[in-house]
Amino acid sequence: MLTDTEIAVGVHYLVHLDEHDLGDFATCDGLGVEVVLESREEGGNNGFVWQFPTRLKYPNIKLSRPVSKGTADTIVNWVVAAVTGPSRGTGRIEIRSADNKPVAAYDLHDVIPVRWSGPALSPDQPKVLVETLEIAHNGFVRTGSTY
Repeated sequence: MLTDTEIAVGVHYLVHLDEHDLGDFATCDGLGVEVVLESREEGGNNGFVWQFPTRLKYPNIKLSRPVSKGTADTIVNWVVAAVTGPSRGTGRIEIRSADNKPVAAYDLHDVIPVRWSGPALSPDQPKVLVETLEIAHNGFVRTGSTY
């Protein structure tokens, strides 16, 4: 049973990709799965159309956070390494509560970077500088651990 401090409110996301610890992120968007259906109409049956599941489709995941000192050492180096010698690894997105307790974790299969966007640099609008990392994956890895 989750207590009030373990509910995912005011969370941050820790991201690990094989030997690369990409650190904390403030937002995580696109974590999910879609079942692709194929429709088949049966002759003489006008009451419904058969729906058959064909495959699973995983959207890209977008992670963002304020720029920090370690950005070049973590994300940029990982993206550059993936381009020079592409290898798909496993990844983990761990959801942590405001008091840094684990709430849930998602293990990803065949993770590869899609896009990194640095901050928009403009002297006329001082604001928090944000970087965004977009990753693709080929599904979730089943693990026995739960929180």
